[in-house]
Amino acid sequence: MAGKIRARDIEEVKTRVNIADVIGEYVALRPASAGSLKGLCPFHDEKSPSFNVRPAQGFYHCFGCGEGGDVYKFIQQLDQLSFTEAVEKLAARVGFELSYEEGGASPEQGQKARLLEANNASAAFYQGQLMTDAAIPGREFLKGRGFDKAAADQFGIGFAPKGWNALFDHLTKLGFTIDELVAAGLVTKSDRGAYDKFRGRLIWPIRDTTGQVIGFGARKLFDDDQGPKYLNTSDTLVYHKSQVLYGIDLAKKDISKRQQVVVVEGYTDVMACHLAGVTTAVATCGTAFGDDHIRIINRMLSADKDVPAEVIFTFDPDAAGQKAAMRAFADSAKFTAQTFVAVGPDGLDPCDLRTAKGDEAVRAMIEFKKPLFEFAIKQKLSKFDLSTIEGRVAAARSAASVVAGIKDPAMRPAYTRELAGWVNLDGNDVAALVEAAGKADRSRAVVDMRKDSGPHGEPRQDVPPEDEPEGLVFGYIDLNDPITRFERQTLEVIVQLPHTVTHDQLLKICEAGMSAPAHNEILRAIKSSAAEQNSATWLNTIASNTSPLVHQVLREIAAQTLPAADEDGLSRYGLGVTARAITNALAREKNDLLAQLRRVEPGSPESAEVQRKLMAVESDRRALQ
Repeated sequence: MAGKIRARDIEEVKTRVNIADVIGEYVALRPASAGSLKGLCPFHDEKSPSFNVRPAQGFYHCFGCGEGGDVYKFIQQLDQLSFTEAVEKLAARVGFELSYEEGGASPEQGQKARLLEANNASAAFYQGQLMTDAAIPGREFLKGRGFDKAAADQFGIGFAPKGWNALFDHLTKLGFTIDELVAAGLVTKSDRGAYDKFRGRLIWPIRDTTGQVIGFGARKLFDDDQGPKYLNTSDTLVYHKSQVLYGIDLAKKDISKRQQVVVVEGYTDVMACHLAGVTTAVATCGTAFGDDHIRIINRMLSADKDVPAEVIFTFDPDAAGQKAAMRAFADSAKFTAQTFVAVGPDGLDPCDLRTAKGDEAVRAMIEFKKPLFEFAIKQKLSKFDLSTIEGRVAAARSAASVVAGIKDPAMRPAYTRELAGWVNLDGNDVAALVEAAGKADRSRAVVDMRKDSGPHGEPRQDVPPEDEPEGLVFGYIDLNDPITRFERQTLEVIVQLPHTVTHDQLLKICEAGMSAPAHNEILRAIKSSAAEQNSATWLNTIASNTSPLVHQVLREIAAQTLPAADEDGLSRYGLGVTARAITNALAREKNDLLAQLRRVEPGSPESAEVQRKLMAVESDRRALQ
C-alpha cells in the first residue's frame, strides 16, 4: 500500500481551494464585514448566525458552539471523511494530482470511497436494465404517473431484475468483493452465498449534495414480492437515512437562489414537482422528517431577515398526513424560515395532481400555500362541533395551545384574533385562553429546564467551567469585564490586522502583559512569533506556539468580525485600538515604576535609575497625545 500524501501537496491544495466556495455549498453565507462571511452553523442549531468564515486566512469558527478549523476539517466533519479522503476530495475539485510518499503511486481507496464506487456502478447497472423487456412493468408504472423516458433519465431511474444475483454478478466482475457489497447495502450475505437486496423493483438512486450515489429507494412491482411497498438502503458508512433528502442534489442551487424548500412525501412527488417547474422540492427517504433534515435545510437558507425564506410542506389528507403536519408544526420554530402547508385540490399529492391536471396545477398548489400556523389551528378546530357554544369553547381551548406556541410576538396576537373569529367568541375571552395555555407551557418548560440546571436553577452551559484540564490553567474569561474585553480587542487587531501595529508597539504590548491567563498565553506566543508578523503564516505561527488548550480562544480572536465596512475602516480601527493599547501599557509601566520608587532608598543610584525610566515613559506617553 502506498504511503501518505506529501505534506507540500496538502498545503498546495489548501491554498488553491477557496474555503468560502466549499463551505458555501453547505451553508448560506453572506458578507459580515471586510474579509468576513457569516452564516448559520452546520454543527449546532441556531437562528442567528454565529458561524464565521475568513477566506483570506482559510479558516472558519463558530462563536456559538466553538467549532472551527480549516477546509479539511470542515469537509471531514460534514462529509464524514478521513483526513486523507478530505484531501483527495478537494484535490479532485481543483484538478490537482497528489503525490504520495514511498513511491508516488495513488493509495488504495478508503472504504467509503469503495462504497461510493459500488453505488455509482449499481446506479448505472439499474438504469441500463430499465429498457429491457423484463422492466416493462416498471416502465408502465412510470408512464401511468406521467413520466416518460426523458424524465426517467433525468432522475436516473432504473430497474432491478427479479433474479437473485444479477447485480452481484455484475459488480464482482468489476472487482468488488462480497464484503464491500454487503457494507454498501447492495447485497445480503447468507450461508449459501450472497444475493441482491433489491429484486424485481423500480429503483431511484439517492444522491448527496455533490451528486454521489449514496443509496437507493426501491418500489415493488410484482404481486409475488412479499416485501414492503418501498424498500430503502439500510444505514451504511455513506448513507444515513435520517440525514438524507431525496432530490437535494438537483434542488440545492434553486433552494439557495429562491430561498425556498418544498418538502413532499415521496420520490414520484419530487419528480412531479421538478418537472412542473417547482425545482426546490425534496423528500425524506423512508423516515419521518426530523431535526437532522431541519439542519440540512437551515444550512441552505439565509438568516437575513430582509430575504424571507420559506419552507412549504405537502401532506396527504389521510390520518398519517395530518399527524405529520402537526409534527411539522411542533418543529416550526426550529426553522430559520416561515413555514407553510400546500394542500392539493381533492387532497391530491403533487404526482397525482400533475397526472390529473397538469404542471400548472402543481405550481398553483405551491403558490396557494397556507401558513402552517393557520393549518395547525384549523386541524384542532376540525375535531369539534362549532355549531354549539360548548363545542366552540372546547375548540378555542384546544387551539389556544397552538397559538401560544407561536414565537413571533407580532404574529401571536394576530392569530389570537383570527381564532376568535373562527370560533365566533369574544376576542378577550380567547386571548385569556391563549395566555393560560402559554403559562401552562412555560411551567412545563421550567420543570424540564430544571433537570438540566445547576443547584440554583442556572443553565449549566452558561456557568464558567469548574474543572480545568490538566496542565496550564487558564480559567474563565469574563468578556463583560471592560479590561478583559479591551484585551480581547487588542488581540483581535494584532492577529487580524498586524500591519496596523509596528514591531516596537507589538513588543511594548507584549511586555505589559494581560490580566486574563488565556490572553497572556496567546500574547506570549505572539511575542515568540514576532518575526513572522507580516507574513501569510502569521496566524499559523502563533497557533504553533500556543498550548492546544487555548486554540479555541485563538480561533475566536481570529474569526471575530471587526467594526468596519472596508479596508480603510479596518486600518483606522486597528490604529485606534493600538494607540489605546500602548497608552494602557505605558500607564501600567508607570504604575509599576512608581511602586518600585517607593521601595528604594531616596537619592540612591537605584532611585535615580527608576526616575530616569519614569521620565522616558512620560515622554512616550506625551508623544501619543
